[in-house]
Amino acid sequence: MPPTDEELVAIRSRREDLKAKYVVPVAQRPASRARGIHHAALICSDVEQTIAFYQGLLEFPLVELTENRDYPGSSHFFFDLGNATLLGFFDFPGLGLQPGVEAIGTVQHIAISVERSNWEYLQGKLDAAGIEYFGPAQGIPESMYFKDPDGIQVELLSDPLLYFAGKQLDEED
Repeated sequence: MPPTDEELVAIRSRREDLKAKYVVPVAQRPASRARGIHHAALICSDVEQTIAFYQGLLEFPLVELTENRDYPGSSHFFFDLGNATLLGFFDFPGLGLQPGVEAIGTVQHIAISVERSNWEYLQGKLDAAGIEYFGPAQGIPESMYFKDPDGIQVELLSDPLLYFAGKQLDEED
């Protein structure tokens, strides 16, 4: 059930308090100790189906396919998302895993930045493949959302990295 108007006021007020307390202006913000996300590791039901979707349809090159070091018989494979980042997958044959559900502690979606011309090209490929997507949404023309064969929600976003809601997050206002 969505929040009531009164609850929305309280939620928004709390968000503004948190922002004031924790978001440091760019000039005062320390550099991150991280270099970036090396890879996100997701679970798929079928290796070949996943390769066909991410490499065949979205054209993210498969760069490695090996046995999972932690679970014999399981595959671990990676797609190049550009900017030295990877999207990884495992399959876990024999475990009887069930499809995921949107819940606390799970991934809601993966947002992948692509140049606008590539965004439009991939939108055409989704159309040709008959894959349903949501977007470009009202007021958010740079995003489209769709699900991979296992129901993982993917957002293709034509914004550059570190850009959100109309502003570059690593530059002063």
